[in-house]
Amino acid sequence: MKLNVLISCPHLQRTIDHYRPVFEINDIAIETPEVNQQLTEDELLEIIDRYDGIIAGDDKLSAKVLENAERLKFISKWGVGIDSIDLRAAKKCGIGVSNTPNVFSEEVADLVIGYIVALVRKTHIIDRRVHAGEWNTAQIQGRSLRGKKLGVIGVGSIGRAVVERAIVMGMEVVGFDVLPVAKEFIQKTGMNQVSLDELLRSADIISVNCNLTDENYHLLSFQEFSNMKDQVIIINTARGPLIDEKALVQNLKKGKIAGVALDVFEDEPLSDESPLQSFDNCIFGAHNSSNTYEAVMRVNELAINNLINGLKGRDL
Repeated sequence: MKLNVLISCPHLQRTIDHYRPVFEINDIAIETPEVNQQLTEDELLEIIDRYDGIIAGDDKLSAKVLENAERLKFISKWGVGIDSIDLRAAKKCGIGVSNTPNVFSEEVADLVIGYIVALVRKTHIIDRRVHAGEWNTAQIQGRSLRGKKLGVIGVGSIGRAVVERAIVMGMEVVGFDVLPVAKEFIQKTGMNQVSLDELLRSADIISVNCNLTDENYHLLSFQEFSNMKDQVIIINTARGPLIDEKALVQNLKKGKIAGVALDVFEDEPLSDESPLQSFDNCIFGAHNSSNTYEAVMRVNELAINNLINGLKGRDL
């Protein structure tokens, strides 16, 4: 009898025809429901009892969902972050979980640097003005990048890739991580590992690149923003809830922040009614900082292999 698998990751859904032969060879039937970013808990509860496996995006795989997943044997997470999965409940229910770590480091780091350049030089604002027919934009003056201090929060694989790029561009870099950063990396790059408070007080630009945990929810909130330098630039390509958006909006209104680039938000998709939509010194992504053709194809294959091996009881 064929195993039934839910594919809810939009990236994989878009290229699913390419992989159908792989599923057929392994006696797996697949279903690809329409998904807008991710499936909600209520949407999953309606269908979850039909599946033996899932290749999941950022769907809310809560304890309630997993406890109602009578057939579910394995969750293959497309991507790195697994904060959307209740791992304790999965273990209790005997459901295996895998992800695809360290696969997006270069792509995300490239985009972080792109955001830095755009915000420092205000290219996004100039672009909008020129599109609107305004050629005289000399008053929109940027800042030079060389010599600026970049603070990297989370010096994992993505954070390290950001550091390496920033150093080449002539920036001074400090990093904060809850774990010690390898001495070899510090010697190679010249990055200084500092406390979060020191990073916030000294950095001209802050890039958030850490995982989301129960302990670092709203890692950057009202007090943290007050500790930052005036005219700081902030970039978040990690997880939305790491930044308290109410505190962010307040500090954008006050003019404390020179610019923000957000690829992730507390609630996704970003609402048209979000107060963040009113600021022209913000650049937004759609939780797709890893979205290159090469990266997507690479992770598709890893996620599919993890699923098949997990369902068949093989080592991952």
